[in-house]
Amino acid sequence: MKYFSLVWAQLFRSRTRTLLTLLSVVAAFLLFGMLDSVRVAFMSGGSVEGANRLITASRLSITQSLPIRLESQIRQVAGVRDVTYGMWFGGIYRDPKDFFPNFSVAPNYFDIYGELEVAPDQLKRWQDTRTGAIVGESLAKDFGWKIGDTIPLQATIFPRGGSNDWPLEMVGTFRSKDRAVAGNEERQLMMNWTYFDESNDYIKNQVSWYTITLDNPDHASRVAQAIDAISANSDHETKTQTESAFQQAFVKQFADIGMIVTSIMGAVFFTLLLLTGNTMAQAVRERIPELATLKTLGFQDRTVLALVMVESILLVGLGGAIGMGLAATILPVLAPQTRGLLPPHVPTATWLVGIGLIIVIGIVVGLLPALRAKRLKIVDALAGR
Repeated sequence: MKYFSLVWAQLFRSRTRTLLTLLSVVAAFLLFGMLDSVRVAFMSGGSVEGANRLITASRLSITQSLPIRLESQIRQVAGVRDVTYGMWFGGIYRDPKDFFPNFSVAPNYFDIYGELEVAPDQLKRWQDTRTGAIVGESLAKDFGWKIGDTIPLQATIFPRGGSNDWPLEMVGTFRSKDRAVAGNEERQLMMNWTYFDESNDYIKNQVSWYTITLDNPDHASRVAQAIDAISANSDHETKTQTESAFQQAFVKQFADIGMIVTSIMGAVFFTLLLLTGNTMAQAVRERIPELATLKTLGFQDRTVLALVMVESILLVGLGGAIGMGLAATILPVLAPQTRGLLPPHVPTATWLVGIGLIIVIGIVVGLLPALRAKRLKIVDALAGR
């Protein structure tokens, strides 16, 4: 610690260069903190312990449907309070770029999803209107829809009577109680599952998933195993998991998140190694006479080596700490908007990997300049050779 002021002064000898390098390190570790948190979340086991709402879907793929008869069997499982179900519809409005999530769901859907508020008269009208649709407030506002309007959805998967036209009557809106996630929650449309089941040309008595609420969250694991046992060794085996794990599995159908994150961070840190390595090499090269003076004053070779190594690790450590701190600040703000796809904080595993990377990168980029400083001969340095 007695040499810290000397290391700090040398680190900011060229303030512009150091600050620019520091900003690069901050950006790299901010990106790492955000992306690796996503990777850890997606690679987590998705334990159902303590969950009060579970999702049951096909074990093979979330694109595989399940028979509607499972509902009554799931209701008979001890510990199950209520069950609802939904079927992905995937229709488009006007243009594919205007896409928004749309489903056919059971009449009791909003009983299960109590975080969504619906006026009782509108809910009743939706349940009683065969072609009725209930729409999130944000979505209705974006498209200028009002109650009584006809929404002309176009099917992308399920035609109706040989046509892709699915006109729906907007009979109500819903809003999220938690206004922090309103923008995401309220960009959805729900139609009646009975209408979908009776009208589509190809698939009958099938749903995409079941949502289950429990009497006691502490029994979630036992209930999940009991539900999956119902369809064991059948042609529609199920997997029961938490909502966040289900949503993550949905995204995994489109991309290997772990591979993408690893590839991006590999490229980022390779570039960072080159940048910080060049900075340290240039800094030591400019200070050769000063290092020779230190040796003349009695500093040993290993002390000079340690000073350069500490400077390198301090540069990377300072930028890394700021970057990881920013990630830890930003994640809690973004997480509520993603309905469980982002963790609410930087996981401990990410912090540990981040600290390890700081140490490794600091050592790697500082080792060659430090060895050069250690081997420096006083006479050659002062003579300019």
